[in-house]
Amino acid sequence: MTPQPVSDRDLVSRLWAGDTDALATLYDRYSSMVYTLALKILANPSEAEDLTQEVFLNFWQRRQYNPDRGSIGSYLATYTRSRAIDRLRLTSGRAKILQRFKRISEASSFAASPVDHATLQEQRQQLRAALDQIPATERQVLEIAYFQGLSQSEIAAQLGIPLGTVKSRCRQGLLRLRTLLQTHQTHRELP
Repeated sequence: MTPQPVSDRDLVSRLWAGDTDALATLYDRYSSMVYTLALKILANPSEAEDLTQEVFLNFWQRRQYNPDRGSIGSYLATYTRSRAIDRLRLTSGRAKILQRFKRISEASSFAASPVDHATLQEQRQQLRAALDQIPATERQVLEIAYFQGLSQSEIAAQLGIPLGTVKSRCRQGLLRLRTLLQTHQTHRELP
């Protein structure tokens, strides 16, 4: 006689009680679905793998799932979709900021008119001022990513901090930087 599989609800109860084997069982059941959904949205196997790990880690640590509100599969699918879209937004925002950095850097290497030079100088000063206003930990990961061209995993290894911390600092730093630069731009446009 084969034993009955443990229900998702029982596994969640065991997990919340500290049984990490329950997380492994849930991972075995749902990681393929989470990865496939993440891959469809992100179109990047490495990012999809990272997100899959993040989804299960957050599921375990945050304990926000309520079994009375729906199945674990639905919860994980919704959470994965939301986090994948967040990553796309972050990547898009990061790309825009890095393109701006790059334009400023590249433009400074070409011969420019005095007006172009003054404009570039002002943009550099705005960028430096905005960078100086964000927390040092966030500024550090952004500068390493841009100036050294390291990936988030490489930054984590270089700084000896968890990858999740690097991702969080990068995201927060970019959000702060964007807000500061937009605020400055808005102030310049006012009559």
